[in-house]
Amino acid sequence: MPRIEDRDRERRRAIVDAALACFLQFGYAKTSLEDIARRANLSRPLLYQKFANKDAILAAVHDSVFAALYPRLDAVLAARASTQARLAAACEIVLLEPWKLLEGAPMAREFHAACATLAPAVVDKHRKKWLAAVRQILGDRLSAEVFTLALDGLTVDTPSMAVLRKRIGALVERFAG
Repeated sequence: MPRIEDRDRERRRAIVDAALACFLQFGYAKTSLEDIARRANLSRPLLYQKFANKDAILAAVHDSVFAALYPRLDAVLAARASTQARLAAACEIVLLEPWKLLEGAPMAREFHAACATLAPAVVDKHRKKWLAAVRQILGDRLSAEVFTLALDGLTVDTPSMAVLRKRIGALVERFAG
């Protein structure tokens, strides 16, 4: 018999996974709590037991996408590799892997905008973690800030994964090559 904590964790995970799929397919605005509950195979009242509202679910979705990447990012930071190799590996984990989730999703741009607007504290928490990682790799705050700002500009035209990978490679080479 599963423990209550395990069952709660599984239900939260099911809600977050279902919400991500719905947000990327229908957009944040058009996704209802009923859509999420149905996709997670849960009742709406049970969904409300786990999350106060749709904004809380959005914040949990954003948080879960990035939090899952941090153990691998920490391993890259601790690795004995060149600055360029570590920076490229960190970008692969923190930028390209989440981009794979968004690439081709009909409402990816709207999802990204909703996260920035409705979950700014969560977005800021992960941005600070990313900036600290880049600073650790590059060695100074100014270089880390300029690099992360430059990275932000690489996605404004919603490029394909291949194009984004090339752009990041060029940027990594300029900063760490």
